[in-house]
Amino acid sequence: METIRKLAVLADAAKYDASCASSGAGKRDSRASGGIGSTDGPGICHSYTPDGRCVSLLKILLTNFCIYDCAYCVNRVSSNVQRARFSVAEVVALTMDFYKRNYIEGLFLSSGIIRNADYTMEQMVEVARQLREEHRFGGYIHLKTIPEASPELLAAAGRYADRLSINIELPTEDGLSSFAPEKSLPSIRGAMGELRWRIEEAKEARVAAATTAVTPVTPAPAKPGKRRARAPKFAPAGQSTQMIVGADGASDQQILTSADNLYGNYRMRRVYYSAFSPIPDASNILPLQAPPLAREHRLYQADWLLRFYGYGVDEITDTTQGGMLDLDIDPKMAWAIRHPESFPVDLNRDSKEMLLRVPGLGVRNVKRVLMARRHARLRVADVARLRAPMSKLLPFVQLADHHPRRALDDPAALRARLAPPPRQGSLFDAVAG
Repeated sequence: METIRKLAVLADAAKYDASCASSGAGKRDSRASGGIGSTDGPGICHSYTPDGRCVSLLKILLTNFCIYDCAYCVNRVSSNVQRARFSVAEVVALTMDFYKRNYIEGLFLSSGIIRNADYTMEQMVEVARQLREEHRFGGYIHLKTIPEASPELLAAAGRYADRLSINIELPTEDGLSSFAPEKSLPSIRGAMGELRWRIEEAKEARVAAATTAVTPVTPAPAKPGKRRARAPKFAPAGQSTQMIVGADGASDQQILTSADNLYGNYRMRRVYYSAFSPIPDASNILPLQAPPLAREHRLYQADWLLRFYGYGVDEITDTTQGGMLDLDIDPKMAWAIRHPESFPVDLNRDSKEMLLRVPGLGVRNVKRVLMARRHARLRVADVARLRAPMSKLLPFVQLADHHPRRALDDPAALRARLAPPPRQGSLFDAVAG
């Protein structure tokens, strides 16, 4: 099979993995103009760094052959799809060629399981090793690691990759055993714990080395031409994971409880949520229809509340709705409407923790409010200059010239006013969903 055809097959097979933060950036292609660079084409996806910079990645599978039979996976052994496989040399050559042409800035590499976990992981690590050591590739590398692989191979992966990820796949052990019988939740969590330990050990070693470097003691004379050895890095961008939403019967509360555990116990940098999409030649135990994409969006919003706003899982999910998030309004607004006794929040006096509970106020604007109120009592015009959504915010806050009065006395009416208006269904809704 020609390389370009392999690229089309294995890039398409990789699209279901959301844990590289791929995004639909604008398409640019300079081939027609004779210039250099493209953001469109087989295998190119986009990630965003913490400072907001967009990074183009070559996102491919080493192979879509797989000995596992996970019901939700298009590449499972029983699936009737076209198969392809790259050699290590082909992946290295593609990465370098794309990089030199300014198409990409990094590589996201995953794979089906060939022969066994160790053999597959060894091939992926060899790709990263050759890029780093033989080609001196300084771009971003994200490796999808295999939990059943040996600790030595996981350690080698972390030496070459910027980020590692192990997909937990489904939020409950029952769901995983039903849909992916060859996979084991204890094995997955054990590998995550191994990565966490190695990541933290490497950070501590680098901190210790930096501390030693600035300690005012008389250093031993250095040999000419030799630099002080630095503590090695291990997956400096941390680890991430992905959960499939809507393939099994797990509620949003179960999904968020699992995510909260992953953040707390394994120091995940991100948990990604991927709405189940019906696949070709699907297993009969899978649902026939995908969940609404709004559910995935609400889970990301709830995830943000867990990580940056101090909410607990039980606060975010409503037990009266079977542990499911409200699809009509965002989870922060839903909590505020369910707890009118906590409002109005006085923006001139209340704590940072309470300000973070106000719908329409994000972390950045809360910091600005705390700074501004040191100098003067805030009024509506002052808050409006923050470009906050005033229609969301004003029913829940008190300012020097504003009080919501009785707006909070009827939560149902308030919810009806703040929820988006009903929309006439389209003939294409079923297709899009």
